[in-house]
Amino acid sequence: MKTMQLRVKVNGEPMEWSIAPGELLLDLLRRHGYYGVKRGCEEGECGACTVLLDGKPVNSCLVFAAQVECGEILTVEGMARGDRLDPLQEAFLDHGAVQCGFCTSGMLLSAKALLERSPHATAEEVTEVMAGHYCRCTGYLKPVEAVLAVASKKRGKR
Repeated sequence: MKTMQLRVKVNGEPMEWSIAPGELLLDLLRRHGYYGVKRGCEEGECGACTVLLDGKPVNSCLVFAAQVECGEILTVEGMARGDRLDPLQEAFLDHGAVQCGFCTSGMLLSAKALLERSPHATAEEVTEVMAGHYCRCTGYLKPVEAVLAVASKKRGKR
């Protein structure tokens, strides 16, 4: 089988991997132990496979690994710093926004991207971002409340 070399940063760490030309980013990440990237619908509808690519949320089930050459990827595994959770992760726990956890990593990453571009996000903005994720356990109210709590703290730090 033909392979090609891929250079990418994952969670701040430079990586060089051999990939098949048609390999999906989802499969590549899971093959290398990034299990927070979930295989869901495989059609880009559920958001379970969401990662940040150069700071923007993408469905890794729809992106060929070769397309991320020299890019930067953030998975949920890269959100925490050592033993210190990201404020969004803490807020999801504090607000009971996590149950089975299947959708959580995608929601967290989409919320992180939103707060990076709009630190004082409104309820409407957060709700719109969460619309790209299916959650059958927790629903959407608690995750939206968690993201708004982080945005509120950011407003207080102005």
